[in-house]
This record gives sequence, C-alpha cells and structure tokens, in this order.
Amino acid sequence: MNELLSLGTAATATAEMAALSLLLAFGLAQAVAAVYVWTFRGMSYSQGLVHAIVIGSIIACMLMLAVGDSIAAGLGIAGGLSIVRFRTALRDPRDMMFVFAALGSGIASGLGGHRVAIFGTGMFCLAVFTLTLTEFGSQRRFDGLLRFQLPVASDEAGVMALLRKHTRFVALVTLREVAQGQAMEHAYQVRLGDPKDRATLVRELERLPGIQDVSLLLQEPTVEL
Repeated sequence: MNELLSLGTAATATAEMAALSLLLAFGLAQAVAAVYVWTFRGMSYSQGLVHAIVIGSIIACMLMLAVGDSIAAGLGIAGGLSIVRFRTALRDPRDMMFVFAALGSGIASGLGGHRVAIFGTGMFCLAVFTLTLTEFGSQRRFDGLLRFQLPVASDEAGVMALLRKHTRFVALVTLREVAQGQAMEHAYQVRLGDPKDRATLVRELERLPGIQDVSLLLQEPTVEL
C-alpha cells in the first residue's frame, strides 16, 4: 500500500511538473511572438508564422517531456520527425531565428531548465529590442531605379541637372527606343540623400516638357517581392 501511495504521489508530481513546463513554454513563446510582432519591419507579415512560433514551443516541450532520460524514446522521436518534410521557406533569416528561439525555450522548459528558459528568452527579447531601436546594421542609402520616357529631340541637360540636384549618385542602367523610335526610355540607378526628396524628384521631372511615364522603383520595399 505504501508503495502504491508513493507511486501515486510521484505520478502527481510528474504531472504537475509537465503542466508547469508546458505552461512556461507557452508563456515564453507568447513573449517571443509578441516581440516579433512589435519589431516586425517589412511587407510579408504572416499571422501563421506568429502562431507557429507559439505552437512550436509547446510541441518541443512536449517531445522533451516524452523523451525524458530514455535514449530509445529519443531515437524513436528523431526517426519519426525525419519522415516529416518541412517545405515552408522563410524569406527572412530573422524569422527563422524567432522560430528557433521559441523551440529553444520549449526544449529548455521540457528538460526542466526553467531558469535557463526564462533568462534565455528574456535575453533574446532584450537583444531584439536593442537591435531594432538602434537600427543596428542598417544603411540608409535609399537606392532606387528611376524610369521615364523622353522624346528623341529633347535636351537631356535639364534632366541631368535635375537628377544631380536631388540625388547623390546617378548611373545610367538601360537606354532603349520606344514608340517606334520616337522616344527613348531611360533607366537610372539613383541614390537619394533624403527620403523626402522622392516625391519632389518625381514631381519636378513630370514638369519637364516632353517627359512621360516617370516612375521611381525603390529598392527597400521590393526586397521581398
């Protein structure tokens, strides 16, 4: 009877520890996902990725709890996971790091390293906030591709003077005939010193006589396209 009671007590403690680990993994993954949402920059935002960050941590914790100290169980789970084909491609390496951080918090929680999971997740979130607020590694060059059509008989001196006025760097990329040889399509790579000059440059180019189809394709918004 005493052995049976002690077994029940151990099972209850194990169940409590498992529940605590799963709840901790869920909470830490929520924090990682919230930091991802708050610091996201770009166009390809995916709610499914945010959900995957949270769910992945719980699954990792559950697997670690199931394995425990059993080598055979670990090999079996590894073999089972090798059958699954994960074909989702993450365009931004930063997204992959968030998924990896959530999995790390889940693994640490499942192995009983609750302090490591808490402090590690906190350090990760602090590092992300610091890098985002300081804009570490960014280069504000505002590169873009400027396209417009100009009649063959038009003087390009006024166009080049306007480009040099609003840009720090201008380089001709392509020049080809359009409208059955009546006009030339110009494509320039430009570097703007101030992002406020974008609209001003386009407006002043459109005021020039004979110029048509002015468009400025910026590099930053089209990186993910």
